[in-house]
Amino acid sequence: MTQYMLSVHHGPNDPVPAPEDMQKAFRQVDAFNTELQTSGAWVFGGGLHPPASATVVRAVEDGETIMTDGPYAETKEQLGGFWVIEAPDLDAALELASKASTACMGAVEVRPFQED
Repeated sequence: MTQYMLSVHHGPNDPVPAPEDMQKAFRQVDAFNTELQTSGAWVFGGGLHPPASATVVRAVEDGETIMTDGPYAETKEQLGGFWVIEAPDLDAALELASKASTACMGAVEVRPFQED
């Protein structure tokens, strides 16, 4: 089986959901996570803190390491959470991504991991 990453992205202009909508999304994502685990497709998943909490670590010459605050990429959209799943093929991964999109009430990107 191939592993896929299903990633959820958020943009700075996305509306802030009402508290009841956030609670609904949490319940739906919990149910989706349970479905993935029960079916054996679950590998790993999690939500991320906002991009401002990121630290970029870069190794440079002479073994020195430079650390900077903030996200690596200055983009409008940032990764908000993800799942790593196993699926027999892309069609099966896309079907699960459709369920993920419904659960989290947002767009989900599907990307396969490189083979060995």
